[in-house]
Amino acid sequence: MLVLEGLRYAHQGQPDGYSFSMTAAPGEVTAISGPSGSGKSTLLDLIAGFLTPIDGRLALDDVDLLPLPPEARPTSILFQSESLFEHLSAMHNVALGLPRGTPRPEAERKIHAALAEVGLPDIGRQRADTLSGGQKQRVALARTLLRNRPVLLLDEPFSALDDETRSTTRALVRSLTAAHGWITVLVSHHKDDIAALAARRYEIVDGKLSLP
Repeated sequence: MLVLEGLRYAHQGQPDGYSFSMTAAPGEVTAISGPSGSGKSTLLDLIAGFLTPIDGRLALDDVDLLPLPPEARPTSILFQSESLFEHLSAMHNVALGLPRGTPRPEAERKIHAALAEVGLPDIGRQRADTLSGGQKQRVALARTLLRNRPVLLLDEPFSALDDETRSTTRALVRSLTAAHGWITVLVSHHKDDIAALAARRYEIVDGKLSLP
């Protein structure tokens, strides 16, 4: 269980700031809604370690995450843009999720398995700049599989996709979350995304999380 208790943060010049308290469970998508500028991305940055809170608690299964730097936190994050290296092949982008020193035969097996799991078994050698938006997001998800971290943070990951691709990618995220027991936290202002994915929902109102 991911637990936030009174996690507070204020940007420079922001007098009231934010206060976040919530729980998110394995195998489920927890959705955070709110208009642009309400603090959705700030919440993800606090969980990922990109921002340091004023006070409060952030824990995964009673392990305090606040002392950990971003690279040591049990989190992966997907943004609206899929953050691939365009000049590299899909396989090479996925390989970036592997631990350093992974033997080549094991690495190739895991890369092929991850691409197959996201429905792209035959595009490994294609450069990322030749892929569609939906394919790029699936490659990013394959990389997440190899990172093997229990918390997946999604920052408006479907916004650039057309309706059909958006629907299939949402279904894939829901399936992977359940299959791997991920704690998936989605921030979005799209009601359809939240309705399709969320097992539990929160809304940011006046800088604070609340149940809608």
